[in-house]
Amino acid sequence: MRQINAIVTNVVHRFSSGNGEERSITFISVHGSVWTRIRSEFERQTVRPAVVRKMIECGMRVSDEMKIYVGGVEVDYLAVARAVGVDRRVVKQTAEQIRKSPYLYSIFSKTKPLGTSLVDLVSLLGYTAVVVEADPKSPGVMAEVAEILSRHGMVVRQAVAEDPEMVPEAKMTLVVEGQLTGQAMEELNGLKVVSSIKILK
Repeated sequence: MRQINAIVTNVVHRFSSGNGEERSITFISVHGSVWTRIRSEFERQTVRPAVVRKMIECGMRVSDEMKIYVGGVEVDYLAVARAVGVDRRVVKQTAEQIRKSPYLYSIFSKTKPLGTSLVDLVSLLGYTAVVVEADPKSPGVMAEVAEILSRHGMVVRQAVAEDPEMVPEAKMTLVVEGQLTGQAMEELNGLKVVSSIKILK
């Protein structure tokens, strides 16, 4: 599953659990309006947008010297080029364009990876991944799903939402501690904004 790692805002939702205790969970959301503005900066380019998309996906940043980093690790142009399927010079030109643009550099000088995805590790950790397909324009989808899980005593360990502006049929995935009960599954499927629920163990 592809994880979007940059241009994010932390949104804290608070709700009551089944025993009346107030709980909160922080979600990571990617702003489609920002991605739209970034695309407009590259509207005259045909290949560079693919490099930018990969940079956002991996949380890459551009330094003042136009070098590319993932966290504190420098990534050479050739490695990025191979991942995208373009010439090394395209990656270099993309980094140069980002550095020269005050708007782009204000974003890509601060981007960073969010950390390790737990989705592929759920079977080893004894967790469950709940993959939700819903209307990406409907507000509060994750909050509603998390509230149901909380009422059934399940603790959300990680929540990731793909950006519908970048990923066709974007999904949200919540990694929860424990196994999903039949009642919880029924309530999740009963949400009007949810089109489908998939469980990964």
